[in-house]
Amino acid sequence: MRRRRLRGRPGCVKKPAAVAAVTSPGEPGVILSGGPRDMSTSTSDMLGGGTEPSSRSQRLRADGALALITSFWGITFVVVKDALGHGDPFSFLTLRFIVGAVVLSVLAGRQVLIARNLRIGSMLGTFLFLGFSLQTVGLTTTTPSRSAFITGLCVLLVPLLSMVLYRKAPKFTSLLGVGVAAVGLYFFTQPDGGLGSGGLSSGDVLSLGGAVAYACHILMTERHAPKQGVMGLVAVQLWTVALLSALCLPFVERRVAWHPSFVGAVLVCGVFASAVAISLQTWGQARTTAVRAALIYSLESVFAALYSVLLGYETLGPREWLGGALILSGVLMSEVGAAAWVWWRARAPAR
Repeated sequence: MRRRRLRGRPGCVKKPAAVAAVTSPGEPGVILSGGPRDMSTSTSDMLGGGTEPSSRSQRLRADGALALITSFWGITFVVVKDALGHGDPFSFLTLRFIVGAVVLSVLAGRQVLIARNLRIGSMLGTFLFLGFSLQTVGLTTTTPSRSAFITGLCVLLVPLLSMVLYRKAPKFTSLLGVGVAAVGLYFFTQPDGGLGSGGLSSGDVLSLGGAVAYACHILMTERHAPKQGVMGLVAVQLWTVALLSALCLPFVERRVAWHPSFVGAVLVCGVFASAVAISLQTWGQARTTAVRAALIYSLESVFAALYSVLLGYETLGPREWLGGALILSGVLMSEVGAAAWVWWRARAPAR
């Protein structure tokens, strides 16, 4: 008799769970089971610009990975400076990205040939190439300090482009952190005489174009970065940069001396600063927002200066230390500001 009653009420156990899941769409950690409508909500949270990931611990791991790669990129300033004494920029870029692409292609296997990876990877690789090439060519007609500051403006361009393209307003704490970090970049890089002195040179304009390209790459990476299968997508990006760099070689003065410092720089930058770093970047940006990522990337100039000081290339004065402190403060504002605000609001009624 008990068995007949259970059979006469099919799904009596499962239905309440399904209803409970549907009544709270979009809540962090809730598995939605309401059909296509609920799945679209989950997908937009994963792909849309400016939304926070569901898991705070996952986001912190992603932010930590992005901070780690800025340390890789920071050392490349010193390594590349020595390497370019033995080779032209486009030859270096071509060889560097070929090394990274080969490493990831071996690891990714058939993932490289997936249609989505080919389509999205070539688009991301084009933005990445534009960022590298415009910044490199711009350095020929502007000063390193002005180029560094203008390129660093991508920390401001990312939230602006996010609002224009995706109509996603970043959180207040993130915007505050971006503003503080931008001021820190100005002090840290010391643009010679200020950006208004002598007007904008062609190198300044090219550097600004590079900053826009980097900002677009950050936004597109957030939008299209997969949760799994990262290496195949990144391998296509690196092949794209290598190919476009090679296409520029007939139009520049090619100069390559196979000096140990040049070969070492190609290998270090190809494996660590390209294959490993951009894979971590793609993995991390699938789990955090583009605005937070751009803010963390502003630490690159701080790491570059620290390596330069440790290796005896330069010394830092009070202005640089102030700028570095402001950049770090901006990053920390974004990291802990939102949590501190939620904690304060939760305790405020009890006071």
